[in-house]
Amino acid sequence: MAVSRPVGAASTAGLVRDDAEALESAARFAERFAAGAAERDRERRIPYAELDALSASGLLGITVPRGHGGAEVSARTLVEVFRRLATADPNIAQIPQSHFVYINVLRENGTAQQRQFFFAEVLAGKRFGNAQSEAGSRTVQEIETRLVSTVDGDFILQGTKAYSTGALLAHWIPVLAKDDRDRLQVAYVPRDAPGLTVVDDWAGMGQRTTASGTVQLDQVRVPADRVVPHHLTFDRPQLHGALAQALHAAIDVGIAGGALSDAVEFVRTRSRPWGEANVSTAAEDPLTIQRFGELAVRLRAAEALLDSAGAAIDAARADLTAESAGAASIAVAAAKVFADGVAVELSSALFEVSGTRSSLAEANLHRHWRNARTHTLHDPVRWKIQHIGRYVLGGTLPPRHGQI
Repeated sequence: MAVSRPVGAASTAGLVRDDAEALESAARFAERFAAGAAERDRERRIPYAELDALSASGLLGITVPRGHGGAEVSARTLVEVFRRLATADPNIAQIPQSHFVYINVLRENGTAQQRQFFFAEVLAGKRFGNAQSEAGSRTVQEIETRLVSTVDGDFILQGTKAYSTGALLAHWIPVLAKDDRDRLQVAYVPRDAPGLTVVDDWAGMGQRTTASGTVQLDQVRVPADRVVPHHLTFDRPQLHGALAQALHAAIDVGIAGGALSDAVEFVRTRSRPWGEANVSTAAEDPLTIQRFGELAVRLRAAEALLDSAGAAIDAARADLTAESAGAASIAVAAAKVFADGVAVELSSALFEVSGTRSSLAEANLHRHWRNARTHTLHDPVRWKIQHIGRYVLGGTLPPRHGQI
């Protein structure tokens, strides 16, 4: 295990002005990041420079409300930004997923002063990580980290967090904890706070450079004005879970797209045709053409469901009720369920259409399958199918939590 190096302070950042500019920026970065994705995975090289570039561009501030100087892009645009980045390198796309989720937590429940301070931090290029999940609790949803009040009105954090994607590269680490009354709170803690240690011990077979390691919290002092009452999020119709899950779905769709793109390139340039096809190149094999057509249809369906999910979040945000929030969550759940299967299917079919050469370590094409298989374990889609079925059959609204 290694304790991470300090993250350089970000002092200035560009400003993305609108949705169109956000999409253009994402396309440019996707082209840039794709070139080194295989090498970064092979060497497990954490993308410090790449995340610094995203911060400097202003792309990580695109959901800051207009009233605070941000572009406040639509959810539809945000998921497309993530899809484009994930097509190039899903590791880089996953790192800021929590960053945007915790911007949204401030938007929903932060005080005016908290929003003013932290939105300015984001627009200056500062990044949020996360210290959310725990490895030792009875279920994934249970939180044992405690936020204990002190006599002077501040708080003390104590606990250990696992799978803390983004914490290694963060300037602020939002910590999910329970207070003295067992209520869910988010404490925004500086990365260099005394008692907070980020350990680079992530050893997953896929998403290898997301640095989803351990955060140790040993008597970390937190001022009261850095704590946001996250429990209030779920007391009313909300889009917190839908937005978080839509970004995960976008990463899965991006993995599928990246796998298909690499399969196309490999078949065109390196694969040999099967002798019985009686053609000059592998790309002319009618059975290979058929399979690519089938895979392309699956990818297009996943992209369409993802876009529809983003649009559903935007529609619910414009007129937020229990019904509209539930409909958005179901739309996102459908996109996530389909994307989950498509990511694994296409990253495996890559080898089927490309042939034996594609399995060689030098090509590192197996990173697509490793990434898909690892990222789709984030939360079980079988429970999303249950909620979709109940909604369709009986109009039952999904539960209010962060996984749907």
